[in-house]
Formats: sequence, C-alpha cells, structure tokens
Amino acid sequence: MKKYFLQLGFVVFLLASISVSAQNKYETHAVKEGETLQSISQQYRVTPYSILQANKEIKSAADVKENTILIIPLSGSVTVEKEKPKEEVQQEPKPIGFTRHRVRRKETLFGLTQKYEINEEQLKRYNTQLYSEPLKKGMVLQVPKYPEIDPNEERELDFETYIVQPKETRWSIAHKYGITVDSLLVLNPDLSKTSNYLAAGHELKLPRPKGDSLKEQKVEIFTSYTVPPKMTLYSLGREYGIPSDSIVRLNPEIMEQGGLKEGMVIRLPKKQDKAGVVNTDNYIFYEVKPKQNIFRLTQNLKMTREELFRLNPALENGLKAGMVLKLPKEKAEVLEVKNALVLDKINLLDSINVENRPKVVFMLPFRLDRVNVNDKEKTESQIKTRRDLTLSLGFYSGALVALDSIKKLGVSVDVKTYDTELSQAKVKEILFRENLQGVKAIIGPVASGALNEVAVQAASKNIPVIAPISSDSQFGHSNVFFSVPREEVLRDKMLSYMEKIYTDENVIIIADSTHQVAHDSILSKFPAAQIAKVIDNKSLHLDEFLIQLSEDKENWVFLETDQPNMVASVTSILNSANTASLTSEKETQINVRMFTTSYNNAFEDDAVSSTHLSNLRFTYPSLNREAGNDSFVRAYQKKFNGLKPDRYAVRGFDVTFDVLLKLAHKNNLFETSKIIGLTEYTGNSFDYFNNWTSGYFNRACYIMEYDNLEIKEVKLDDLKSNL
Repeated sequence: MKKYFLQLGFVVFLLASISVSAQNKYETHAVKEGETLQSISQQYRVTPYSILQANKEIKSAADVKENTILIIPLSGSVTVEKEKPKEEVQQEPKPIGFTRHRVRRKETLFGLTQKYEINEEQLKRYNTQLYSEPLKKGMVLQVPKYPEIDPNEERELDFETYIVQPKETRWSIAHKYGITVDSLLVLNPDLSKTSNYLAAGHELKLPRPKGDSLKEQKVEIFTSYTVPPKMTLYSLGREYGIPSDSIVRLNPEIMEQGGLKEGMVIRLPKKQDKAGVVNTDNYIFYEVKPKQNIFRLTQNLKMTREELFRLNPALENGLKAGMVLKLPKEKAEVLEVKNALVLDKINLLDSINVENRPKVVFMLPFRLDRVNVNDKEKTESQIKTRRDLTLSLGFYSGALVALDSIKKLGVSVDVKTYDTELSQAKVKEILFRENLQGVKAIIGPVASGALNEVAVQAASKNIPVIAPISSDSQFGHSNVFFSVPREEVLRDKMLSYMEKIYTDENVIIIADSTHQVAHDSILSKFPAAQIAKVIDNKSLHLDEFLIQLSEDKENWVFLETDQPNMVASVTSILNSANTASLTSEKETQINVRMFTTSYNNAFEDDAVSSTHLSNLRFTYPSLNREAGNDSFVRAYQKKFNGLKPDRYAVRGFDVTFDVLLKLAHKNNLFETSKIIGLTEYTGNSFDYFNNWTSGYFNRACYIMEYDNLEIKEVKLDDLKSNL
C-alpha cells in the first residue's frame, strides 16, 4: 500500500512539474570599468536585488567595483555570452577532462591549486559556489585537467591534399592526421553533415601532419632514388607520402639545378607501406596517444613487439602520437573495439565538461488525462493494473534521480517533460506546438507509432532519440538509439557462453513451434543435441523424454517457450529427475541443468517454482541484472521516502544517466557514441553499434543464473581466466 500511496503522490507531482525546466541557470560576470549594479542588472535582464541575493558578500551597490566577480541568477529566457579579449581566448586552453575532489579538513584553495597545477581562477570557473562561499570540508569539486603544452611543439599551418583510398573512413583519416572528425568537416565543407559516407578517390584538404617536414626526426631510414622520365615533385611526394617541400629540403640540389631532372639521384625516406590502407574487413586499428611507448603498447594491445612491427613497418622510424596502428582482427576478442577502432577506457565521471548544458526532452505515456487524483481508490487501481502508467511512473522516477545525480556533478540540464497520453495524435500536437531547437536528446516515446513520428521529426534537426523499451523498429531511423538489446543479441550471448563451458554434456532441446528460430540456433551450435517431443505446444511426451536423459553425463536442457504452464510442468519434471533415487541394488544420480535463450514472462509466472529453478541452476540471457544496494538505490529510497526502486525505475535511472554523462562529456550524442564503448550502471549496460541507416543498437546484456534461491550474474571475465 505504501508503494501505491507514494506513486499517487508522484502523479500529483507530475501534474505540477511537466514542461517545467529542471534547473536554475547562473552566469558569472567580471565587473568592468564604469559598470554599476544597475547597468549589469539591465544587461542580464534581472533585478539588482536578485544579484545582491546571489552574492552575499556584496552589501550594497557601492561594493560593486572593477574586477569583482558576480554570480548572476538568470531567468532562463536570456543567454548572455561574455565577451572576452582575443588574447584571453587564445591563451586559455579548454579542459580535456575533470577530476572529482572531496575537500578534506584544513585544505585551502592555494593548496588545491598547487596539488593540481592550476590557478585559483581556473578552479573557481568550474566550481562557481567558490565565488560566494569559502572552501568547506565535504565540498565536491570538479577540478579541470588541461593538456600539457610542449614549448617546442611544431605548429605548421600549411595544408596538403589527401586522396581517399578504398575502405578508408572519416575517423581513420582524421586519426591518421591527429585531428577530430569535426575538424575534418570544417576543413572540407563539401562533405555531408548527415552521412558518414566517404568515396574512394575523393580529395580532402588536411593539415600537414606534425613532423612530416622531417626536420625533427632523430632517426630516419633513407633510400637512394633515381628520378625516372616525366616525374614531378607533386607525383613523387604522393608516391612517398611526404610533401614536395620536404623533398626539396632533403635535396637542396633540386633547386640549384632548376628543378627535378631525369636521372637525378636523390635521397628519400623509406616508402610508406601501402598495406597500411585501412581495411576493416581484415584488421582493427589503434591510435597512439601522447607519452605512450612500445613496451606499454605491447602490453595493452596483447601483442609481441615483433608482431606489432611486422604489421606496422613505419614504427622503424619511431613511435609518434597520432599514428594509427594496424592490428589483427582476432584481437577484437580480447580488446574493446568499436567500428574497427580499439577504444581506450574512458571514465565518463572523470571526463565531464561542466560548460556543457544539454537540453533534454522526455516523452512518456503518463496518461494524466485519465487520472483523477481526487479519487484515490481509482487512481491506486489504475497504477496496479495499467502497465503503461506503472512503466512511465517507474521510469521517470529513476530519471529524476539521474537528473539529481548529474546536477551534483556540476552539470546543469534543461529538462522538459511531455505526456504523450499513449496517442500518436497527441505526439503530433506536441511536435507541432513545441520548438525542438537546441534539444540534444529525446528520451521516449514508448509506443512504436509515436516513436516513429518523433524520430522522423527529430532527424530533420539531427536530434538523437532514445527508445526506452524498444529493441528495433519496422522502419529504419538513423537517429534512434534502441536501448534494449535485440533477441538475437541475447541468444548469441547465451550460446557463446554455452560453447565456452561445453565439455561433452548431453544436450536436449525442448522447443514449441513458436520458437523455431531458437531451436535452429541451438542445433547449429550443438549438432548432436536430442530433440524432445512436444505435444500441442503444451507438454512433453514424458516417457520418451526420460529415456533421453543421461545417467553418465550432465544433462543440459534448453527450454524454449512462452507458455507459463509448460515452464511449470517441465521444471517440475526436471527437478524430480535431478533428485537422487535409491534402489535396492544401487544409487543413481541424474544431473540436470536448465537453460533458455528466450527468457520471457512465462519464467516469472507464479505457477513456476523458484526452488525448482534454483535446483536446476536455471541460466538465461537478460537485458538487465538485479540491482544491489548501490548509490542509486540509496538515493532513490532517500528521495521517495524509503520506497525500493522497481526494474522500471532502475532502467529509467540507467538510461537517463548514460545519456546525461555522454552529453556532459561531449554535447553531441552521435559523436560521443563513436568514442565511448561499453558503459555499465546499476542494472543495465549499454554498448551501441551504429547500423547507419537503421539506427544504434545496444549489444550489452548479461548471463544470469539461479543459485541458492538467488539470481546472480555470471561473470564472463572470470570464466575467461579459468578456461
């Protein structure tokens, strides 16, 4: 009863809060010469009193003096861009990430700036409360991390033309030149902004790579070259992969003799390996990071030095940051790979940019048009019986905890929430009425028709849409992130696990006619499996089945059905067979384990005994895992008066927090998804694979097992180490 009472209160809260921004906005302002409290308040369209309220150390207008730093509380309707001198913009680098620091007793601002090698202004800029409050024990600060500046770094501003080779991609070329894909698009405005397509033979404008002038290379392998007829500097540079002026600097006689002449013997660096062309069919790739060395690389990439040099002859000239190394494709089994690129582990919590202020929209079917909060009994009944309301309230309650969590990390989020009323017409009305300009992500809707409608409208504005409970769509949407893994992903995960632990067990398949795909998939992995006879899709032919059980080997029984009665019957039969039976002559033991590749509600039905499932060590693939007593659960119970989060609340938190962290890292979900691999939270994991025209599909899931009446996750990493 407590649960439904709290959910009723939550409905009332929703009525009051939908479509309201979730965060106050603030700006900092450095007082310039001649400015007054009145002129500043007019500039930001706020009252002088509100500025004084936000800056407790300022007692009156007379205290507002030049170089005073003020916190300006904005109404949210006006965004003021601070003007900065050009020299300041150029000299102040942007943080490459952030470190969380909890203030200890007796720590000072000076001590923190010395510890993290930053100045006081840099620390305050990303912790605005320090402008008006002293440093206190327990404060959680976001400490910016800045790139190390090499005073001797070569900065060449000239460009070169690059010819795209077959099977090369935008990211592979960008990484080869040490720039981002965004920079590649800026340099080449003719490239499409909505597609990643890149044609072989296309000419790109690219910055000349650092060090390609050869003047700073300490070790270089040169070869002699006799100039053939009709050879030009441009053609020679393309053939050897270096600029024409670098050839001239290596061979001053070219200018002395009036240009490149036939028969001239010159020196050139060793020709680049043409096998280095990106071929994602046979290889994966890794971009070398600053300060890495060969020893550390061989350890991280799980390769020997000889293997690495054989595939990447350019390493003979030295390891350089920005190089793209070619690796055998089979290494993908032991490395984290996304779109053929080996990913470095990125801790999103330590990579937040508090300057990112994402705008997020929720579109869920709360059905508030049918809820009368004055009729308590009817509302409680609706919450109990209507899945759409239970799902939406649970999901959104978890999402609110995610918004609280990201706020504590210093990220301000502009949130709007809409009730779709489970109506496609209502969704069209919302889209027609509301301006989606600047929105960075839409979470929802739930129904497929409404989701398609939103996806089409959002695609025109390049807005990603996150499907909360969908795994696919009958229509292709390149901007939709399907957060639930497909059935085939779950099935493949399960069968891959089974193959790894298989040692010659007796495999039996029990599958009704509606699960033919699962039946065929299991049989393809275990060709010697026996097929149990199923009568009318409801029950086993018991006598024939018992004969199929082995007394010498462990029996692995796959049960593929969505009929609760059949699950209850089969688990009862298997549990009985799994019990030792004593005879006058000998003791016999039949060992049985039960599995499924198609987990569904039938296995959770009240008719199915949890004790039987536990005795059979029932194992299955799952999109989620059981939530433990982690920080989310504690925060949820604190926010909702001790109420324990259900699986919808856990999912709401995980989906929302994943989106918010990625937007806080880089305020573009499409770009972040290119560099972020597997992420894992309270009960759900996300590893999105871009299928280009069809959307982004989650490949992360779990293997779960009943053990002593508890459901536990099977740790596949532990399995690998034991094999």
